[in-house]
Amino acid sequence: MTATNQPLLGTATAVDGSPVGAADGLLVPPGHGRVVETPAQRVTFKVTGSHSRFTSTFEVEVPPGFDVGAHVHSRSEELFYVLEGELDVLAFEPLVRTPDNWQKWESRSGNRVVRATPGTVIVVPPGCPHAFANPTGTAAKMFFQTSPPPDHERYFEELLEILGSGGPPDLEAIEDLRKRYDIEQLTPLKHR
Repeated sequence: MTATNQPLLGTATAVDGSPVGAADGLLVPPGHGRVVETPAQRVTFKVTGSHSRFTSTFEVEVPPGFDVGAHVHSRSEELFYVLEGELDVLAFEPLVRTPDNWQKWESRSGNRVVRATPGTVIVVPPGCPHAFANPTGTAAKMFFQTSPPPDHERYFEELLEILGSGGPPDLEAIEDLRKRYDIEQLTPLKHR
């Protein structure tokens, strides 16, 4: 795992260079944010629990062949916005939660997995099964927001550490990790 600490700009400055008051917002320029990376995924932390009481925000690069696996959170709400590339996405309760291939799931109302392209927004309320996978030959990038913070920040750090250890993923370690962070895994995480 690689972790880079690029500065997040959280203290604004006046024209003369002096710091502005404590109620300042956060400005994260392009290319900035703390990066955690493995061959399985690259996540840039843009807004963390130290900056917001309500949400954590990430930029996530999803390599070809990565499948997060269908899962559900009892407390977290998530928003995904596809920036580049294409992802297969799911955000509904299926008729049957089969444990193998979420890409074949269908909802009671006929919803099926969608190929999300740039500009697609996916909102996932607590209790809603969801998943994303990159079935293409090129990387995809998405904006990802979750509430409340900081659970996903810690989860990403620990997951990427497990995935960065080389070889096939340690499924038992991932299962234990997900239980600690309100993630009920319904189908397996996969990556090349």
